[in-house]
Amino acid sequence: MTVRTVRACAAGLAAVAALAAASFTSPAAAADDPGHRQTQAAMDAAVKNGVPGVAGQVKDTYSIWAGASGVGNLKTGQPRSAFDRYRIGSTTKTFVATVLLQMEAEGKLSLDDTLDRWLPGVVQGNGNDGRKITVRQLLNHTSGVFSYTSDPDFLANGFTEKFLEHRYDTYTPAQLVGIAMRYQPLFAPGTGWSYSNTDYVLAGMVVEKVAGRPYEDEIVRRVITPLGLYATSVPRTGTSLPVPSSRAYSKLSLQPKPEGPTYDVTELNPSEAGAAGAMISSSDDLNRFYAALLGGRLLPAAQLKEMKTAIPVAGAPFSAYGLGLMRTDLPCGGSVWGHGGGIQGSVTQAVTTPDGKHSLAFNLNGDWAGDGQAVVTAEYCPK
Repeated sequence: MTVRTVRACAAGLAAVAALAAASFTSPAAAADDPGHRQTQAAMDAAVKNGVPGVAGQVKDTYSIWAGASGVGNLKTGQPRSAFDRYRIGSTTKTFVATVLLQMEAEGKLSLDDTLDRWLPGVVQGNGNDGRKITVRQLLNHTSGVFSYTSDPDFLANGFTEKFLEHRYDTYTPAQLVGIAMRYQPLFAPGTGWSYSNTDYVLAGMVVEKVAGRPYEDEIVRRVITPLGLYATSVPRTGTSLPVPSSRAYSKLSLQPKPEGPTYDVTELNPSEAGAAGAMISSSDDLNRFYAALLGGRLLPAAQLKEMKTAIPVAGAPFSAYGLGLMRTDLPCGGSVWGHGGGIQGSVTQAVTTPDGKHSLAFNLNGDWAGDGQAVVTAEYCPK
């Protein structure tokens, strides 16, 4: 689920290497690393602009760089750690899409199957029709289905001070889809593009129907365990963050102001996001995941090509959207692939080069300020 893009625009928005062979740069020494000095400066700038802290890592062919800035705990002043675990929000979507594409490669489903083929009668009413929506259209956000996170009541309960009353509420996927079904489609399936968290709640439901087990278990079995992503989890309704981690902060306002009160929102029930954004990970794990994905270790060539078949998106902080995968064109030329994500108090970005050999993942533990794109540009377009 994407918190910041919900506020700004409701519709819009790793190859595994032996650690012994990798060289680490500590956050304290990060500013002295000439290869990543500008990346560190961009993290520092985010903190100066109001984010409590930023933490991330870069992985390339020969080394791993770890950088951090600011604090992880406003009460104690504990600094952020580049090795934190954090909520990754919509970055979850790439994991879900990867599972479905693996299933397609195994002949268990087709991207062109209708939604009703797997979830009969789930999407209906107010002009919604699961017989006309395909799995592909869920994954690339061309279904036209309303995003439940744009519902005014959901927004109020999740992103204003009402969150403090509702932070432990449990939502089922059917309840989240039910919120969306109160609204007419934004457009006929396949005729437009609009970022919809409902699409990925439905995608998770398709995974469960095809596999006969929860989507969380399929992500663990197919991605987390094979890649050894030991800091990555799908917490279902668990409300706490594993250690090591920092606190997460929000202004809890749909129009946040720097001078407004800051709330600790670390504990929450991630079922509000489900398959659209419930996962927890670390920068190291995200770099391993995206390097493995773009490097061809998780999907056959045909499915990876489908995943990278992207629709241009004007006005977004990325350039085009594929199947659970964003392409960002860089100002210095070339592009990176990955996915951003947000949930209360946490904003994450993870990207890698088209060959998976140069990956960056970082997290802001505040959801109201900071320029994540500046960090990406600093890493891939150093001056």
